[in-house]
Amino acid sequence: MDRMIWNCVVLLFGFALLLKGADAFVDGSSGIARLLRVPGVVIGLTIVAIGTSLPEASVSITAGLVGANGLSLGNVIGSNIFNLMVVACLCALIMTFSLEKQLLTRDFPVCVGASVLLVVFLLDGVLARWEGLVLLAGIIAYIAWTVAATLKNRAGTEPCTETISPVKCVVFIVLGAAAIIWGGDLVVNSASAIARTLGLTETLIGLTIVAVGTSLPELATSIVAAKKGESGLALGNAIGSSTFNILFILGASSALNPIEAPAGILVDALILLALTGALFVWCRIKGRMTKPMGAAGLAAYLAYMVYLIVNA
Repeated sequence: MDRMIWNCVVLLFGFALLLKGADAFVDGSSGIARLLRVPGVVIGLTIVAIGTSLPEASVSITAGLVGANGLSLGNVIGSNIFNLMVVACLCALIMTFSLEKQLLTRDFPVCVGASVLLVVFLLDGVLARWEGLVLLAGIIAYIAWTVAATLKNRAGTEPCTETISPVKCVVFIVLGAAAIIWGGDLVVNSASAIARTLGLTETLIGLTIVAVGTSLPELATSIVAAKKGESGLALGNAIGSSTFNILFILGASSALNPIEAPAGILVDALILLALTGALFVWCRIKGRMTKPMGAAGLAAYLAYMVYLIVNA
């Protein structure tokens, strides 16, 4: 019982670190975006997305190297479903916001394409080394495309009129990222310990608690961004993190050590593709994220959780 209480305390402390770290990270990233005259959505798709995906990278790459294939693949697939159905949709419940053009014409299609690649590569039951290299080439091309488009369009933006200290922005980003990573680690470890105490299986822990736990940085960062009116950064973070998870994390993991897909993981990958595609089509039709869309996304995630528990 004492151990359970301790784990609950650690869990709450981890949540506090995530929230404070996300607050600092958003402030620093938004400041950099204003200084460089870069749209917030671009910062969300690059710096913020990579920073908040570090917990997934740590878990999945380490798991892949030690042969824990179910954890490596399950963490990425579960995290992506959480990012799109909970992170993005919860932001829509907080506030309705329009979607920037490049998000619908470049970034979201890339996210869908990455999910398609993952399903195709998993059809033979293994994520081979050459497939990992293809995924890594994809993330390099995507980042280069994003940066090139940003530099091309930046000339038409107004210069920053606010006095912002670059050093302060960098300090906020570094300290915020450190708090996010540490908080995510504490949440995952304490939640996993609590789950084991309650008698849950390791498989269910990997698909739910670990996946959700490593996505809490994205959740905290996007919610804080949405409340601050940085809707582009909020949604860009969710989409960018999902793309980064597949192309970089699974790419690096399988390039270092081929990953054999455990039984049933292809079904989860297909569910991810279906949900990603459905959200993209809905966003294309509406041109914005609305509260009904947010509610539908959360309902879809709850249905997925029921599916996991029933089939555990």
